[in-house]
Amino acid sequence: EVRELRAKGNIPGIFYSKDSNESIPFQVDKKHFKEALKSGANLFNISVGDSKQVVIFKDAQYHPVTDEILHLDFYGIKMDEVITVKVPINFIGQAPGVKDEGGVLNTALNVLDISCLPLEIPDFFEVDISNLNIGDAIRIGDIDFDDKFKSELSEDILIVSVTQPMKEEELAADTEDEE
Repeated sequence: EVRELRAKGNIPGIFYSKDSNESIPFQVDKKHFKEALKSGANLFNISVGDSKQVVIFKDAQYHPVTDEILHLDFYGIKMDEVITVKVPINFIGQAPGVKDEGGVLNTALNVLDISCLPLEIPDFFEVDISNLNIGDAIRIGDIDFDDKFKSELSEDILIVSVTQPMKEEELAADTEDEE
């Protein structure tokens, strides 16, 4: 069945929500799904049985070789309830510790887990690295979140840092002949 769906240009998936006791299988036209992803939308309206449902794209399984989408998970939400989502981080600026001091920029996180209302989901969070010298770091607690967002991560978790470059040490080979 699943191969037949894919051969016809459809992607199989599962719909579930906090309120439902079961997951509901569905299919979506591959072309329509790709257009929806390109739109940059975080929320989608789908038909579930006889009703319309607002969902977020929760997960996808990809083919290991072709990167083709094999399966989708959509999660049903209510517009007036807070949800937890992953939001990408965009690093802005140039760190003087890298540019001027020869340090290395180490990014520990590329996404933030935040809670907010569905209509408040940002496309990304900007983290300014333009004040980072060697030895400096930015942690979750250093980010000034708007009141409509709540981080789900500990304030101590590292986002980005600038460190000394690793030095290559030449091992002195013993070239003396023992006689």
